[in-house]
Amino acid sequence: MTTVHVDIMINSASQRLPDQNHLEKWAAAAVTGCPKSSQREEAEISLLIVDAEEGAELNRQWRGKEGPTNVLSFPSDLPPELELPLLGDLIVCAPVVEKEAMEQKKSLDAHWAHMMVHGTLHLLGYDHIVDQEAEAMESLETDILRQLGYPDPYQDH
Repeated sequence: MTTVHVDIMINSASQRLPDQNHLEKWAAAAVTGCPKSSQREEAEISLLIVDAEEGAELNRQWRGKEGPTNVLSFPSDLPPELELPLLGDLIVCAPVVEKEAMEQKKSLDAHWAHMMVHGTLHLLGYDHIVDQEAEAMESLETDILRQLGYPDPYQDH
């Protein structure tokens, strides 16, 4: 399995955050399960966990959308000749993840796993703007999460 290191910075008051081992396990599962990067020996992700106010500001600044979102992904654009393992940056809004888990009747652990897999796949070049790409990404997410022991995140959605 690919070694994934997640550099975590917490700027959230949430008391319900996953630990480093879980975050790295979920990201590693996404990297390993992704055909685009399954041969990668190591990867590094910078993760910022924020509260709603900062999440809303970052969503407005980078996507032009109002309100906080669950995860923002910023893939690394380093030149390939540098051969660095940095995949990019993820920003996860803890209150949004907590609220969505409750609304969708999912365990918080399962939803955090989904957000880490989802965000990591974005860092690896997957997207869901076009229907065909969305189907491929959702199918891959579902497979990865099943391998981790979690149910289909898109069931009932």
